[in-house]
Amino acid sequence: MSERRVTLEHVSREDVSRINKWLSNDEVSESWFGRYSYGDPAHLGYHPERINDLSDDKWEEVFDNPEHRIFSIYDKEKNHLGEIHIAIEESLGDAQISILIGEQESWHMGYGRSGLKEALDLCFGVYGLYRVWADIPEYNSAAQNLFEHMGFTHEGTLRQSRPHEGSRHDSVVMGMLQTEYNVSSK
Repeated sequence: MSERRVTLEHVSREDVSRINKWLSNDEVSESWFGRYSYGDPAHLGYHPERINDLSDDKWEEVFDNPEHRIFSIYDKEKNHLGEIHIAIEESLGDAQISILIGEQESWHMGYGRSGLKEALDLCFGVYGLYRVWADIPEYNSAAQNLFEHMGFTHEGTLRQSRPHEGSRHDSVVMGMLQTEYNVSSK
């Protein structure tokens, strides 16, 4: 399968409305961060259900935050497909990365891989990070396969860290060092 090209764009209010709609779908929300223990779809960086009501100044605080780089994923035809979140810990030189392809018709078509590659180029090439890691629910084997295919290494397991369908599940922590990305991207 050929890799599909995507671009990472600034998040618009329309994008957030789509994210909020996508996360109302159980299958989509469970494929990303899952749900908080009280049942609402989890989202790092902002609350999609409330953010469109913010003033422009508050909006910019969220989306221009150097510790939380958030981008919308668009395909070549300028269709909004999902979101990338890079939570940077500058003092450690690392970041937690997450990716959501919210448009289910676009799942398993290479958009996640393209988006992740673009995000890794930013992490290692622009932000100068040393390490990037992801926290993936054990039940999301597609995400585990994506990160493994991109060169991430299993670093550990967070026991029963994810509520899902009435029980608790482990999360798999996968990471990549800058030197590993340079090798795997050649």
